Formats: sequence, C-alpha cells, structure tokens
Amino acid sequence: MLEVNSINVFYGELQALWNVTLKVGEKEKVALLGSNGAGKTTTLRAILRVLPIKSGSITFLDKEIHNLPTHRIVELGIAIVPEGRRLFPHLTVLENLELGAYSRKAREKIRDTLEWIYQIFPILRERRNQIAGTLSGGEQQMLAIGRALMSKPKLLLMDEPTLGLAPKIALSVFEIINKINSEGVTILLVEQNVRHTLELVDRAYILEGGKIVMEGESSQLIGNEYVRKSYLGL
Repeated sequence: MLEVNSINVFYGELQALWNVTLKVGEKEKVALLGSNGAGKTTTLRAILRVLPIKSGSITFLDKEIHNLPTHRIVELGIAIVPEGRRLFPHLTVLENLELGAYSRKAREKIRDTLEWIYQIFPILRERRNQIAGTLSGGEQQMLAIGRALMSKPKLLLMDEPTLGLAPKIALSVFEIINKINSEGVTILLVEQNVRHTLELVDRAYILEGGKIVMEGESSQLIGNEYVRKSYLGL
C-alpha cells in the first residue's frame, strides 16, 4: 500500500532522515519506533508532504505522492492523528469531527461516517455538544482519532497516540487501534511505548539518528537482544 524508498529529508542545512525505506501492506499494523529526535515524526511529515523530501520517492497505492500537495494526499486516502492531538479546543466535539470531513468525497458520506465513529467511540456521541477543550485527556485522544477517521482513510498515520495518558487509558487506546485495523484501516504507528506497541503490531522499524537500523516482525524484535536491552529495559 505504502512504499517509502530511500528518502532523505533536511531541515534547512541539517539532514534529518538518511535513506529511509519502509513498506506498509494493506490492512497491516506497522510501527515506527525510536527515541526522541530519531526522525519518526519527520517521516510521517514527509509522507504527507508537510516536509518535502530531498531525494527518494514515496508511493501510495502505486501512485507517486511525494510531489503532491498535502490535501491531495489526504483525498487519496491517508490521514494523520497528530502528536499532541491538535484539536480545536473552543469548538464542540461534533464540530471537530465535521472538520475532519473536509474533502468533497468525505462530506458526501458524513452522516454514515459519523455513525461509524460513534459506534467505535460511544462516548463521543454522548459528548457531541460538549466543548472539546473540556474533555479528559483520553476523550480528547479519542476525538483526535475520530476526526482523522472522518476522511475515511485507507491508511491512518498515528503519532504518539498514548503520549501523556495514564497507563490504563493508554491500554484502551491500543485496543481502539486494534479495532480500527480490524475494520479494514491500515495503520502506521509512531510510539515510544515499545513493549505494548510490539505486542500490537505485525511488523516494526527502528529509527536511530534518522536511519533505519532494524526491521522485522514484532515477535522477532521482542526477542532481539539489542531491542530488549535498548528499548525494553531487559
């Protein structure tokens, strides 16, 4: 579904990604792991062309997208749950959700999509007229995920969805990710909670210093001595 092929990305003169290559198959759950500053968010931004790539290519559903504007990439079927949620705090839950359906195709199916979102997140139906900024942290994260799903994406990019959440709430977010994937949405997940992420996903890539240093099935990585020492504290 998604192929990132040897991309190099710069912030001004500073190189942030070095020949990063990764693939995500249809209906897979794939993780991008690494410490702060490793280049995980930069990779997501490059996929959405919020950041231009200096060289390499990015293909989605056999179509090169690295030269397309971001709104066209979203229309093709990629959405993001950004780090820090980035909600509109003074708007209601419903208004935030409606803003996720800004493409013409998404607006045509907005009622059906809203009903789908409410089935995944019943609390959002209850809170639909509540101001988003007054929700709890967990509810705000559900709203951020729901808003991204309003565009009916084929591929959902998720940037640190459990950041700042209590452990119990974080676990419920992982369960939600599994549910979304079971309904046919492919997931590319950036997370620092390595243990729970590897228990959730099919495959993972590890980024260090802007370079992919390891990749494999999650079961292999959980058993890898370097991963256990460096990321699992074992």
